[in-house]
Amino acid sequence: MHASQYGTLQSAAAFATTDFRPDLPSFTVPTLVIHGTEDVTVPIDATGRAVAEQVDSAELIEYEGEPHAVFATQTERVGDDILAFLKRRERRRLDRA
Repeated sequence: MHASQYGTLQSAAAFATTDFRPDLPSFTVPTLVIHGTEDVTVPIDATGRAVAEQVDSAELIEYEGEPHAVFATQTERVGDDILAFLKRRERRRLDRA
């Protein structure tokens, strides 16, 4: 809410026109992807599922029937899923130790 309109629009334009796919194989940290299956703004097949396929450490959670911005429509569920993901990662880390 504090960003300038110009900066926000320039950021959106850069994000919308930059192909980040070549960067995905370099992800080496546990990655959680949460995506609504009915997102028409950023379709799941082109983004969420593509990331999950190309990032070895990725875990995809699909929110059936949910639109874009699931953090706003499913706030509690997103928080619960993030915490559960972090707990799973910590358990795996401890199991390897």
